[in-house]
Amino acid sequence: MNKTLLDKLKQVTIEEEAILNGSRIEKSLYTQKNQFEVESNKVLDAENLITVRTHTRFIDFPNHKHDYVEMMYVVQGSIHHVIDGKEVILNEGEILLLNQHSWHAIKKAEKDDIAINFIILPSFFDVVYDMIGYDNIIAKFLVDILKRNSNSGEYLLFQVADILQIQNLVENMIQSLYEKEDDHKENQITMGLLFMYLVRYVNRTTKGTTKRFEELLVEATLDYIDRNYKDATLLEISSRLKQPDYALSKLVKQQTGKTFKDLLQSRRFYRAEELLLDTNLSIDDIIYVVGYESHSYFFRRFKEKYGVTPSQYRKKRK
Repeated sequence: MNKTLLDKLKQVTIEEEAILNGSRIEKSLYTQKNQFEVESNKVLDAENLITVRTHTRFIDFPNHKHDYVEMMYVVQGSIHHVIDGKEVILNEGEILLLNQHSWHAIKKAEKDDIAINFIILPSFFDVVYDMIGYDNIIAKFLVDILKRNSNSGEYLLFQVADILQIQNLVENMIQSLYEKEDDHKENQITMGLLFMYLVRYVNRTTKGTTKRFEELLVEATLDYIDRNYKDATLLEISSRLKQPDYALSKLVKQQTGKTFKDLLQSRRFYRAEELLLDTNLSIDDIIYVVGYESHSYFFRRFKEKYGVTPSQYRKKRK
């Protein structure tokens, strides 16, 4: 990070000055609610969907959650979270993404522990979600945020300090937002690019959750579709999970906004797209591999989705 920006982030804030003089965390700065739920209207201007602020140092930050999505990035040092009683240590260059329902406390940070909180309203992620697709751990995280179907806390920890592209993208966003360069669309695209890189490093990602039983059922169903898209059926996964098919179907629609059939078809077309672009398989072979028996149905639905035939799509994109 460039020195000028880093020096600004290191400056002691008015709140931190008061803490150094003996004050405690003033709850009214963050919420008017009885429970400690940080409200976006306390920390985010009304016309904005995203902003940044430095994490408050020199004191233990009490157990709380937010009515927005929080992404913390450690610029320097380390930050110790306690999420559902479990300590989660965030080191320099690492990223923690928390949904609206994650209760967490933060242990006292010292002067040289510099972290940035991205305060993000769920609607900001509309463009981001379209950029990264659905078949990955971040997309599944965003589905819960955008559909607001879950009350469970969930977080993703990305240990990507050595990935230069990711570090540059985060720094660019911090610079833009901290300096009040209000380019809403550019920030959404930059966040989308950041998440596209993060998706590549799923082996560097830790997922934490306190899911309800219903959410586990839906997650198992999505995983089943992902792994068995060629032959997947609602009856089979219902039997595996020992749930009535009509009940599981309703649950999937409630939590994802899509039917089992829609999700299966999306997964099949996603795979068909990969095969068209990355292999020399014939169209007939691709139709078979992704699980369709009717060629005419596949061609009709493919053209509805992409506006061209499979052959035209392959020729255009290659």
